[in-house]
Amino acid sequence: MNISENIKTFKQQLPDDVTLIAVSKTKPVSEIMEAYNAGHRIFGENKVQEMERKWQEMPKDVEWHMIGHVQRNKVKYIAPFVSLIHSVDSKRLLKEINKRAKNENRVIDCLLQVKIAEEESKFGLDKNEVLDLLASEAFANYKNVKVIGLMGMATFTDNEMQIAKEFQKLKDLYDNLKEDHEFTTLSMGMSGDYEIALKKGSNMVRVGSAIFGERNY
Repeated sequence: MNISENIKTFKQQLPDDVTLIAVSKTKPVSEIMEAYNAGHRIFGENKVQEMERKWQEMPKDVEWHMIGHVQRNKVKYIAPFVSLIHSVDSKRLLKEINKRAKNENRVIDCLLQVKIAEEESKFGLDKNEVLDLLASEAFANYKNVKVIGLMGMATFTDNEMQIAKEFQKLKDLYDNLKEDHEFTTLSMGMSGDYEIALKKGSNMVRVGSAIFGERNY
């Protein structure tokens, strides 16, 4: 697996306005450094402790994106350095991120994770919960978080029409909210479905196995 070649190929394929998150979860620092040395700087992790350890070992110009479910009691570990949290799936989590960011004298960018898949296992807010959160008085008073857009994961299926329908649902919600809330980022699409996501308007894709190879859990 030639990681640096894979990174270069992906960057050539993607439109200029699309951000590539190289999903480095479970991968050793040595492999992440191959991508780094090929010029890539944005990496995604799904476990807090793993991301914190890699942050300590890697160069400090890396942007770390938390793409997995975050427990509130673990926010403090990533608050000093995380660039973007994709997976804000509750009011209580956003409140905790704001609190921890304030302690670090930072503003942390966040995406609201919207449940678009038909699978039961996916985390996320439904449309009404998103609207409720954005309209809440508490949210209006948060000074240390900035919600810059939405994230969603489609059902894990070979049915491309279903995936496209789910991504379209998220894009419609994003378009409805983007002007009023100054949204800039729609994070949808992974190794298996990013091409469908791009057609549906994604401007941030999370690609792991197509860059680093299959994972050994």
